[in-house]
Amino acid sequence: MIKHIGTAALAACLAATASTTIVAQEPGSAPAMTARDLITTPRLGGPTTTKAGTFTVYAVTTTNEDTLERSTDLYLRSLTDLDAKPVKLDLRGSAFAAAFGADDFLYFLSDRPAEGSDDDSGSVQVWRAALEADGNVTGPMQVTNLGTDIVGFKLSPTGENIAVWAEIARECPRFGCDGDGQAHLPGPGNGRLYDAIEGFVRHWDKWETSGTFSRVFVFGLEDGVAVGDGEALDGPASSEGALTGDTPTKPFGGGEDVAWAADGSSVYFVARRSDANEPTSTNLDIYRAGLAGAAPVNITAGNAATDTSPAPSPDGKFLAWLAMERPGYESDKLTIMLRDLASGDTRALTQGFDRSFHSLSWTPDSKWIVAAAQDVLDTPAFRIDPTSGAIEKLDLMAGNEAHLGNIQPLSGGRLLFTRDSIGAPPELFLSKNWKQAKPISQAASRQVGGLASIVTTRFNFEGAQGDTVWGQITKLEGKEGPMPAILYIHGGPQGSFNDGWSSRWNPRVLASQGYAVISVDFHGSTGYGQAFTDSINRDWGGKPLEDLHKGLAAALAQDSQIDGSRACAMGASYGGYMVNWIAGRWPDRFKCLVQHDGLFDMRSFYYTTEELWFPRWDFGGSYAEARDEYERWNPVNHVDQWKTPMLVITGEKDFRVPYTQGIASFTALQERGIPAKLLVFPEENHWVLGAKNSLQWHETVFAWLDRWLGDDAE
Repeated sequence: MIKHIGTAALAACLAATASTTIVAQEPGSAPAMTARDLITTPRLGGPTTTKAGTFTVYAVTTTNEDTLERSTDLYLRSLTDLDAKPVKLDLRGSAFAAAFGADDFLYFLSDRPAEGSDDDSGSVQVWRAALEADGNVTGPMQVTNLGTDIVGFKLSPTGENIAVWAEIARECPRFGCDGDGQAHLPGPGNGRLYDAIEGFVRHWDKWETSGTFSRVFVFGLEDGVAVGDGEALDGPASSEGALTGDTPTKPFGGGEDVAWAADGSSVYFVARRSDANEPTSTNLDIYRAGLAGAAPVNITAGNAATDTSPAPSPDGKFLAWLAMERPGYESDKLTIMLRDLASGDTRALTQGFDRSFHSLSWTPDSKWIVAAAQDVLDTPAFRIDPTSGAIEKLDLMAGNEAHLGNIQPLSGGRLLFTRDSIGAPPELFLSKNWKQAKPISQAASRQVGGLASIVTTRFNFEGAQGDTVWGQITKLEGKEGPMPAILYIHGGPQGSFNDGWSSRWNPRVLASQGYAVISVDFHGSTGYGQAFTDSINRDWGGKPLEDLHKGLAAALAQDSQIDGSRACAMGASYGGYMVNWIAGRWPDRFKCLVQHDGLFDMRSFYYTTEELWFPRWDFGGSYAEARDEYERWNPVNHVDQWKTPMLVITGEKDFRVPYTQGIASFTALQERGIPAKLLVFPEENHWVLGAKNSLQWHETVFAWLDRWLGDDAE
């Protein structure tokens, strides 16, 4: 344990036609950011804090500049002595997914060998260590020894129990059986066998293992060691009301899907039932499970849409969570719900607020809920009164809020959070008394601060149907002469290239190559109210393409330095779809195109993607039910107009937009004799995550852009 030593409304945003954010640096005094700089920029992880809010521990992942191998270290930081420097912890082995317990010990996952073992290899288990303010460590000591790799854990607020989860066969009554992950492999060959009555066959980037799910078990803690056989929160497989499904949810669920009741007597968790309806259902539910092993109770059974992010109030009186209203729609507005746990009365706390919240947490005194929501190009924090439902947008940063995340309310009116922007990667900030915050970490700021500055300018224009549409221009500060234009097209399509840092599609690194990067939040983007987000439904190539036409023209009119005669469009996922659509519907505008994981043929896409609720909502049904709608916006139908050189990129483990979509578009380019290149990553999914692969991605893209937009362009 630690030993103590020593909101403005949208109308207000529309009033200003442009605002500018500058990352300060003397023009020409520093080198421009390279792809290797981006890839090796240290990455800050989310913080964990002691119960009293006096110390925090956070992770920093670094990448070796030569080998591109990555490693992660944990740092201890005082939250009361802000002059004190963070201290790197020596936990004598791997350590990740750290969390402070009620005893102020630091708990974490590690794959180090078990205590007393002669075997150099170890499974992933929970360990803990006692920390001192100067970083001295006592331990670490092993908490679990379960024989099966643990994926994640959550400590009870009383310190009496620990919830752990892993891939466990549904029929297995313990935390791990010999048959885990084997039910779909009947032999004698290595073929995988699936039944149509089950759920996903494959999801995101992994083939499913029928009969095996992410399951949560609760163990008692005695003197920091897990005891007992563990109780499964989903109940016995044969019991009435037993749940079969993944907790945390897949592919992106984590600890936010599991929450202990304030008194530690039960656990709330999120799950979607696994059955034949799973690929078409967005019906995530919140369940409550006691600690006696009985079947859990579905407390949101009345809502057939998404319920997620359970957050009990510290005083034990309320449960808050996020809920959507329309079944089958993954981008519906997330409203904060509030249930009185004594009476059962439930109400929509933020129903009248036209923004979608994506995180929520309580202040320690249970007086406020603090949540984040995208608002135009920023993602600020909001303070919500659980009694009246009044919502206040907090002003925590000088200038633009940019992107706030990992928000943790602390005692004494303090907020700990991360903040990042197009110009700067995430760092930790601390706010006192709800006032503007100060940075308390320098994980990456020094490294990035030594590179040439960029300037990002916000602009708006009249888009499709006369609506106000926002965009951003990012370019090197102080660079003289004309700059070629890059039209960045975001994915989703219900998404945004907002004012946030990215380790993949990063405007700063592209602008550092001498380009003006233009992004447009076309109809369908998030942060502008639910009607604006909904407007892309059954109109994939309509209003968004009109907004891109007008947005590019508006950017060129605003900034005369941008050379519109040398322009390239690039995007991934829906952005890749739009690149394919532009190739046939706007074929004379661009010198080149970059298409990553883009949809090429809507019919084959429908029958090969995994989350079928997505195309069914956006196109009004299955392909058989809404054939005309799919074909209306199908890029393959306009291949006869293709003429623009295109770089195609795809990952073989992409099950969202299968790599055959990229192969098909490349075939179309080859057949028509259009200059093209194809980059295929065998081990990447819908994203490019590996350091070496990311470097190859950037170098390939930069070479393609230079070929068509450079001084010696073809």
